[in-house]
This record gives sequence, structure tokens and C-alpha cells, in this order.
Amino acid sequence: VGCYTHFSSQYVAKISTAGRLSTLDIVALGVVNTVGAGVYVLAGEVASDKAGPSIVICFLVAALSSVLAALCYAEFSARVPHSASAYLYNYVTVGELWAFITGWNLILSYVTGAASVARAWSLAFDNLIGNQISQTLHESIPLNIPHVFAEYPDFFAMGLMLLFTGLLAVRASEFVLVTTVFTVVNVLVLGFVIISGFLKGKLHNWWLTEEDYIMTMFRLNDTSPLGPLGYGGFVPFGFQGILRGAATCFYAFTGFDSVVTIAEEAQNLQRSVPMGIVISVFICFLVYFGVSSALTLMVPYYQLQPGSPLPEAFLHIGWAPARYVVAIGALCALSTSILDSMFLLRWMTFVMADDGLLFGVLARIDSKTSIPIVATVVSGIITALMTSFFRLTDLVDLMSFGTLLTYSLVAVCILIVRYQPELNDEENEAEAQEENGPAAEKLTLWRLFCPGSSTPTPLSGRVVYVCFSLVALLLLLLCLVLVQWPVLLLFENPLLIIVVVLLLILITGITGVIWRQPQSPTLLYFKVPALPFLPIMSVFMNVYLMMQLTLGTWALFGVWMLIGFAIYFGYGIHHACRINPT
Repeated sequence: VGCYTHFSSQYVAKISTAGRLSTLDIVALGVVNTVGAGVYVLAGEVASDKAGPSIVICFLVAALSSVLAALCYAEFSARVPHSASAYLYNYVTVGELWAFITGWNLILSYVTGAASVARAWSLAFDNLIGNQISQTLHESIPLNIPHVFAEYPDFFAMGLMLLFTGLLAVRASEFVLVTTVFTVVNVLVLGFVIISGFLKGKLHNWWLTEEDYIMTMFRLNDTSPLGPLGYGGFVPFGFQGILRGAATCFYAFTGFDSVVTIAEEAQNLQRSVPMGIVISVFICFLVYFGVSSALTLMVPYYQLQPGSPLPEAFLHIGWAPARYVVAIGALCALSTSILDSMFLLRWMTFVMADDGLLFGVLARIDSKTSIPIVATVVSGIITALMTSFFRLTDLVDLMSFGTLLTYSLVAVCILIVRYQPELNDEENEAEAQEENGPAAEKLTLWRLFCPGSSTPTPLSGRVVYVCFSLVALLLLLLCLVLVQWPVLLLFENPLLIIVVVLLLILITGITGVIWRQPQSPTLLYFKVPALPFLPIMSVFMNVYLMMQLTLGTWALFGVWMLIGFAIYFGYGIHHACRINPT
């Protein structure tokens, strides 16, 4: 398990050799690894038919949810101070099955992340050459399976993924310099977009009405496809649209875990890691806020075209030459993101195979290049197929779903581990004998709120486990009710308010029981504050955002998990390493 290497953090190897990392170094690392292709992929998708100009609020909600998840990651990095991921953290703290579920979800996130970016790369390039590729493929090989596959198979994006796979299977060291150059170009282009948007944008585009929509159609003679109008104004698709957009915008903040993977290199552990996380996410939010604001000020939201909105925005305001500059920046950022996702994907696949949870052939290392060739090729082929046949929207939503679930699992593990006793084998045996004897601790209503021990016991650990299971179930019910709130209000049912209030009372009471239980006294350089409230809030926000995604996304995720469980129970459970991962 300990052999896992966070391959995207090669930047860390450079700066850590010079000495301890300052808070500024950690912030820089978090920004570099987070600000990437998200804004290029998401801006047109979210603003056009989910949120409109209120996409800026979507990014804020997604940023808040990311901070909660990142703080939970920070405590895991304190418990397992190695370059690792949620997979290793879960393996070390809560066991094999949780680790497999987490790792399998991370693989899903990396696959769909690379596939969505490759699809966006294809759309951006196709836009530069007059949409010739999409028109040819749509006319020649249409896929008449709505709500399942894309309108046409994108063989150009598929070929792009196979090309990157081939490059990664040969050499990898040169890509560090390439990604650095691409990142600099990306930052300069985004800065140009923000400045241009505030210079050429119109505030009226944030308060569009149905009359503006009709006038636009009249001016274009109804030859250009327009997106849905919604209610118009700054929030054209209502509060529900903001939540749906926030669930998708979560995609843009993946990458902050690079901060916690190098926590042991920080000069001030207690201060640098949490501050680095919060500041880096805040800076990323400012970038996304600036770009999405500029975009929606330049172009009416219903005229945004998914896939290549930023270059098209400059064409809309009459800056045609700038369109090509922005397109080049977009292609650079998208290329970097593909490389990063493919690096992470192949090593996640390799590490799970090396632990026996996936097929052993995926763990074979080439003796000349020290690269897991089989894992690289297999993961590349799977990603290429998904790139070709799935829509960009489905890929983005599926990645967001897998990431939100992974972050929820991390929060759950933090909550469980902090309330469990940390005993060695002899103490465990003695504790078990005492618990079965006459002096065994008895569970009473008084003990629920006033435990007799200042340190966790097996009984208090079980109380937390059971209580949080109940809280998780109640949170799920609460999210289901809140998601259906607008529909239920139409029936003017007074029981709705009673149900919500009752759920909140039960959740608060059971959370109070967890809060009263003794926590582990183990000293760590960072612990999640306000336990158990912060992890529970993180789980609630993640689950609520997951509820905003479509039924098709849930169905695709269900199929992915069925495949994963078939692999685990058919192969992994029999071949996994039965060793203590610590």
C-alpha cells in the first residue's frame, strides 16, 4: 500500500529538496494543481442551461464544499504522512472494503476527468476549423440513442486519448517541463480573459429578459441555436439551478489534495496545511469567479456554446484575433489536465493491482522504463472509449459524482477514527475480556451523554458507529425531502414542514450524542475542528450536491459500482494483501 506515489505532484520533488515548505509554497502548489481545465470545460455547460450568470454563486458553493472536504484530507495526511490519496488513508484507517470503494471511485474520477477534458479539447479544436469534424461525424455515424450516448462518436477525441496514452507509455520525465510551460500560458490567458471581459462586457447581460431573448432571435433570423431562457435575470433557472450548477462546478476544485500529500514538508504543520488549503481554494474561486463573470458579461448566457465558450466570446464582441489566442491557451490547459489525469489514473490502477484488489497483470512494471505499461494501456483504452461515446455533460457530472462520494467517505472515516480506541493487541484482548466480564461497561441513557471515560472505549466507539449510521440515513432522507421541496410545496402539505423539523431534531440529537463521546487523545499536527459537526456538514453538502445530478448520472454510477463489486468479490477479496498497511 505504501508504494503509491502521487505522480502529479512532481513539482513537490523540486521544491522540497531545497528545504522545508512555507505556507506560500503550499498555496502555490494548491493553485497550480487546481486551476486547470475546469473553467474551460464548465463555463459553457453550467451557464448555458443550469445557472446563467449565477454560475459565480455555483463556484462559491462548490468552493465551500471543497474546503470542508480538504480539511478532512488534512487530518488524514497527519495520520498517514506519506504521499498518498484517499485510497491509502482509508486502507490504513478503516480497512480493505472501504479502500476498494474509494480507490474505485478515484479511478472513475480520473477516467471521466481525462475523458471530459479530451472531449472539450476536441470541441475547442473543432471550433477553430469551423466545426468540420463534428459535422462530418454527425452526418456519417449518428448515434440515435438519446440520454445514453453522445449524438456521434468523437473519434478525434478518442485518437487524442490514445496518442497521450502512447506518449505516457514511452517516457514521462519530459512532461514536467511541458506542463509547467502550459500552466504559465494558461494563467496568462485567463488573466487576459478576465481583463477583457470587464472592459468589453455589459452589465445588462446579467439581467436579460424574454424581450432580449426574442430580439436576439430576430436579429439572428433564428439561424443560430439559442439555449433555454429560464426566468431571465441573474438567476434564470432559480435556486435549483444554482445547486445543479454547484454540483457540476465541484469538478473545477479537484486537485487540492496535492496540498495534503506533502504536509510533512511544511515548516509549520499546524498553520501551513489548513491555511494553504483555504487560501488556495479561495484563490481558485477568485479565478473562476473572474472568468465566469467576464464570460457571462460578454455573451448572453443563452448564446453560450458548450465546449468552446471562451474563444467564441471574443468572436461575439468583435475581437476575432483574440479568439485564437484564447483557444491556444485553452488547448494548453486542457492538454496539461489530460496528462495529469492520466498520470493519476495509471498509478491508482497500478497500486490497487499491486495490493491485489485489481488484476495482478495491471501491476507489471517495464524493466527499462519503470513504467506500469499494462496499467497505462488498459486505462488509456477505457478512457478513450468513454471519450468517444459519452457526452461532455455526462462525463463532467459522473466525475463530480465520484469525487463527491470519495470526499464523503473521507469525512466519514475521520469521524469514525477519531472516536475509536487506539490499543495494541494485548490491550485489545484485555479490553475484550473485561467487556465480557462482570465489570463490563453498561450502556444506559445517562452514559450516552455522560460517558464514564475520558478516552475512547470499545463501547463508545460502537455508540459513535451506530449513531453516525443513523445520522447518515437521516441526512439522506433530509436531502431527498429538500430536493423535492419545490414539488411538494405545490401540494401545500403542512406535513412537509413537520417532517423537515422532525428530521432536523433527530439529526441534532444524535449528533449531540456523538459529540459527547470521548475522542482519541493522539497528538497530530492538525485535527479537523468542530468535530463531529464539520464532517457531518461536509457529508450533508456532498450528498445534497449529488442529489442535484441527473438520474442518468446515478444510473451510470450504479453500473460502474456493479462492475467494481464484481471485480472485488470475484477476485480482489481473494488476492488482497493480508498485511497491516501501517
